[in-house]
Amino acid sequence: MLKNIPSILSPELLKVLDEMGHADRICIGDGNFPGASMAKPQNAVFLRADGHGVNELLDAILQVKILDAYVEHPAMLMQKMPCDEKLDIPIWHEFEKTIAKYDGRGAAAIGSYERFEFYEQAKTCYCILQSGETSIYANIMLQKGVVK
Repeated sequence: MLKNIPSILSPELLKVLDEMGHADRICIGDGNFPGASMAKPQNAVFLRADGHGVNELLDAILQVKILDAYVEHPAMLMQKMPCDEKLDIPIWHEFEKTIAKYDGRGAAAIGSYERFEFYEQAKTCYCILQSGETSIYANIMLQKGVVK
């Protein structure tokens, strides 16, 4: 057991986070995200975090990993489809608050990809972490920064 490590971070996830270098990305997918199929094209590490929500995983990851300061948007969301344009996505506000706790840019650190571009980008991530999140559009991609 380690001190000061959030218990939600499994040994496998900690290993992956440690292996990641500057600019490597991790995609945290909600329960509907096709994580296993997204991981296959580039042999990304695929991990499951069933029973955990994306925001709680985001918070735990940002306690041990910093976001990339060399890019405008080191955290990327999946944009809503036109048919869902009027839907409110409350978890995005949670993501903003969580990111603001760890990155001075706050919400400005967050960008977005069109849905199918998000899928293409996810295929190039170092790791895809499948959560048990039930909120829709609760997918987020994080780009690792440099520890100084």
